[in-house]
Amino acid sequence: MGKRGTKFLIPDYQRPYSWGREQCEILWEDLRTFAFPNGNKDDFNTNDRYFLGTILTFQNQPYEHEVIDGQQRLINFLLMLRAFYEAFGTMQDESSKNVRKKIEKCIWHTDEDEIPDKNSIKLESDVITDNDKLEFRKILSTGKSTKGNKSNYTKNYRDFQDWIKKFKDGTPDYFSYLPRRILDNCIILPIEADSQETALQIFTTLNDRGMPLSDTDILKAKFYKFYSEDEEKKENFIKEWKILEELCEKIFHPKKGISPLEELFTTYMYYLKAKNGSRTTSFKSLRKFYEQGNYKYLQDETFEDLKSLADFWKNIYSRNYNRFFERVLRQLYILEYSPYAIWRHAVSAYFLVYKENMKLLANSIYKPGVGSIRQPIHNEIVNLYEKKLVEFKGFKFDEVTMTAKRKELVFSNQRQITRAMLAWWAFRDEEQELPPIGTKLEIEHIYAKSQKENLGNESNVELLGNKSLLESNINIQASDYRFADKRKYYLGQKRNKKRQTGTSILELQNLAETHKDFTEDDIIERNEKIFDAFIEYLRENNLLI
Repeated sequence: MGKRGTKFLIPDYQRPYSWGREQCEILWEDLRTFAFPNGNKDDFNTNDRYFLGTILTFQNQPYEHEVIDGQQRLINFLLMLRAFYEAFGTMQDESSKNVRKKIEKCIWHTDEDEIPDKNSIKLESDVITDNDKLEFRKILSTGKSTKGNKSNYTKNYRDFQDWIKKFKDGTPDYFSYLPRRILDNCIILPIEADSQETALQIFTTLNDRGMPLSDTDILKAKFYKFYSEDEEKKENFIKEWKILEELCEKIFHPKKGISPLEELFTTYMYYLKAKNGSRTTSFKSLRKFYEQGNYKYLQDETFEDLKSLADFWKNIYSRNYNRFFERVLRQLYILEYSPYAIWRHAVSAYFLVYKENMKLLANSIYKPGVGSIRQPIHNEIVNLYEKKLVEFKGFKFDEVTMTAKRKELVFSNQRQITRAMLAWWAFRDEEQELPPIGTKLEIEHIYAKSQKENLGNESNVELLGNKSLLESNINIQASDYRFADKRKYYLGQKRNKKRQTGTSILELQNLAETHKDFTEDDIIERNEKIFDAFIEYLRENNLLI
């Protein structure tokens, strides 16, 4: 546990101590087996080592060693050592005194005469969501647990006491060997990073168990410190943060590696950048951005904005028609199919400034890649904040180039732009109702892929003109049948005296009612129709030059 004056700190952004009886018992049995191979104290090899794991830390400004990884095993190890210390009681033989001194150096700070200060514990916890951390301190200081306390600290400490007592009563001659061999031959490998950033990077790289700390864990702790001087505000913040987390889990579904709460903070970050007049597309990590000016953004106004923003998106995803016009919800539903989530930043900025972004879809065709849309979006977010007209000046599309592009593009099912274009095509029609919340829409080939060899150009089967969105369950039923056989699934049919519902996609209903077959000419005609309508849409919205 380091040098005499070393202090380890489990920082406020860490998660609470969570080990239970099972993990403690595994550790106990492993150590007992290691110390007494074959159940015999004489079979122990003093050169053997038992690796308990790593402790990853960095030294903060108060010169404490903040524990980034290893807090669970570190706490468990200290609880076990404290139980051993109690079990020795007042035993005065030389061997027992030596073991007690070694334990003292692990748990408490000692003076020059190696006298321990039992109120000065080497490991402290500041975890804000851990209501029982004071119990941990009491156990280490006094060796006593609170009667009736049901925390993991108390339960695990008492389990260690029970196992040690049984071991001591059953094999008294072996008792002093166990803690001595644990202290002398068990290794905890310390890794000290030069900064919190480095420590978190190391942890993310090395750790394949549990959940790594996120930027929002740290931001939560910084917020907490802002409210910490007022007990009522502090308690309210913890409750409201939990509500905010749960709400974000329901409404945001970001890519793997990003938590829903991080999505909210990222969206708000772009608003703050616009507020500062920044049009740069460079992206800092959340923590790097919010730690600017000693976390100057983490204040009452920000937290209230975050809650309002989450509530705004909840009303969008729940389709609250009392708050939004139907045409607004329709546009936002179409944007959900966009290849990139950056459109949310613009919508959020609009909401935050004033308490239709067709541009994104066109850019995905014109210049594929998120980099191509960052600059215009960042630019317009600043214009939103400054209450200027949003017109994408300098970022409009050349009509000739855009028209030519449609002949080059391959709209495979794997490309998000395919789903995005099909969503725009289907739901731009005001007569087309939005599907019930939670409906899964798949990409349907109207002309069967299995029949593509009958086409003059087999690649036409993958044209956008041969594709539509279709409810997943109907897509499965229609399978890859010929169009003539699919019509009954599009329209719905009566089977076993029950009426099976057809698709809600109006265009497919109309095709099934007016066409007995869907040919290669139909594919090409529909393909032209989709792109002509899209070019016209851009023209109507003044996005062409």
